Amino acid sequence: MRRSAATVLAWLLAAAVTAGLGGCGFQLRGSVDVPPSLSPVYVRGAGLVGRSIDSRLAGSGVPSTGNPAAAGLVIDILSEARDSRVVAVDSGGKALAYMLTYRVAFAAVDRQGQYIIEPQQLSLDRTFDDNPDLSVLGQEEQSDIIYLDMADDAADQVLLRLRAALANRPPAAGGADAAAPADTGAG
Repeated sequence: MRRSAATVLAWLLAAAVTAGLGGCGFQLRGSVDVPPSLSPVYVRGAGLVGRSIDSRLAGSGVPSTGNPAAAGLVIDILSEARDSRVVAVDSGGKALAYMLTYRVAFAAVDRQGQYIIEPQQLSLDRTFDDNPDLSVLGQEEQSDIIYLDMADDAADQVLLRLRAALANRPPAAGGADAAAPADTGAG
């Protein structure tokens, strides 16, 4: 009996914590609520960030489309670039560490072509320590994994900015974003 009471108490505590996090506005990383007037969403850009955004929107239950003309919201990945530079060398001149940089330019527009997010760029940096025990192919694979992680972080940043822009966007008066009048049944 004691064991089942402890289990019930643990479940109740977990439910209370979950409800508390939901009530304070906590959202999972990469999740975004898109108003129905801006659905479905089209992500233009086939790079790593575009695919990551598509995946996160699908995970959030946001409808998407493969047709930009049918989209209520278009997230444009304007460019993606990656770069690396040596930041530390040993006494013999061999590279010990690199700074990896991932840059993404993006914008978001509604179906009328109005910017929800003006074109902007974000840049992410990571330090990559050279491991002399790895072959050149192993080091390239490791840097590719870091770049993939940076692309996922960039997708989260884009969606975070989209969430903020949508939260600050006033509803269009009488437009598709305006709430429909409630049916009172009178009349």
